[in-house]
Amino acid sequence: MSITTLQFTATLDALREVLTFRHPADAVLSHFFRNHRELGQLDRAFVAESVFGVLRRKILLDHMSAGAPLRATLLLWLARFAGRSARELAPLLKPGEAEWLAEKKAEPVDDLPLALRADLPDWVIERLKSRLPDDEILALGRALQQPAPLDLRVNTMRTSRDAALQKLREDGMKCEPTPYSPIGIRVQGRPALNRHPLFIDGSIEVQDEGSQLLGFLLAPRRHELVVDFCAGAGGKALMLGAMMNSQGRVYAFDVSAARLARLKPRLKRSGLSNLHPHLIRDERDAKVKRLAGKIDRVLVDAPCSGLGTLRRNPDLKWRQSGPAVGELSLKQARILRAAASLVKSGGRLVYATCSPLPDENQQVVEPFLAEHPEFELVSGGECFLEQRIALPMETYVQLWPHVHGTDGFFAAVLHRIR
Repeated sequence: MSITTLQFTATLDALREVLTFRHPADAVLSHFFRNHRELGQLDRAFVAESVFGVLRRKILLDHMSAGAPLRATLLLWLARFAGRSARELAPLLKPGEAEWLAEKKAEPVDDLPLALRADLPDWVIERLKSRLPDDEILALGRALQQPAPLDLRVNTMRTSRDAALQKLREDGMKCEPTPYSPIGIRVQGRPALNRHPLFIDGSIEVQDEGSQLLGFLLAPRRHELVVDFCAGAGGKALMLGAMMNSQGRVYAFDVSAARLARLKPRLKRSGLSNLHPHLIRDERDAKVKRLAGKIDRVLVDAPCSGLGTLRRNPDLKWRQSGPAVGELSLKQARILRAAASLVKSGGRLVYATCSPLPDENQQVVEPFLAEHPEFELVSGGECFLEQRIALPMETYVQLWPHVHGTDGFFAAVLHRIR
């Protein structure tokens, strides 16, 4: 399909706004599209795909097009990474650009530094080297350069996975069960799910398979008291409530009223009656302290760098930094300590992030364990086996895009022994 001048010009304009990195790329694009009503559905799809494509390969593109204007960077992405032919691009080119593109398209990259081939910042590479060999970092980087699949979670209060699969397939969607989560569905493409009857009636929710697996690590039971300590828009809290068959209580805590507001329509669709959202000031809020020592299971999906979600949010490579991660790790440690105070003897705490960096993971959990002998680390692999999920793991759970096809998640399962 040919590229129109309108599409190319709109993409350049959108890129200029996104590349300031003052706001998340998806929010910038939403604002951009609201201000450009002349763009049709196909135009918007081209702009979004191209902007996110450039973001995913920007480190290498900047190296290859050093000194060239932004339009050259976009043309290079289209030619080298989007597979656009010289004939398709010809109407867009200025004098000399065809020759430049042909030269750059053929330029070898195999001998370039690891950061360029993996398309990850130097500071991220340095931190990953403490946990992974170079070939694994490269495999991870390449996986993060690909768009994420669309994963759904089946609301078991409403339907079964088999029934949901059958309905989606009848309606023309290509989908299959997720490899690990017993309630997950992976859909090909980007269908308009928000208008599908299963979405409208709360039978399905969009949720990455890795995020679903965190719920199975926590494994809440009916009639228990459960806390989702950093609930956000409530995706995991909704799953926990359904796993409990809407019995017991799930407290969904968050410091953002806007995020909790997004939970309200989802909660209404879900059919759950055991989920209770609460806005808290911070981890020391009185609502938290009142539950000290009373909770059976606590999930801490801690605020983090989000680098495990680069397939979805590639702009985070420039909106995060080494110093910012250092500040986050201090915040994560405070949240973990506060959440741990809620867990009663015999209870379970799951600490998780969507980050592959040890700074936010092992280096937060291990000092906590040293200071809190009343908690012990439990094998994540054994927890999965208890849930009949065949997912071999060491003691810590680390989900990798290049190995498991999920977002990058870390989790530690902690048991309070007294």
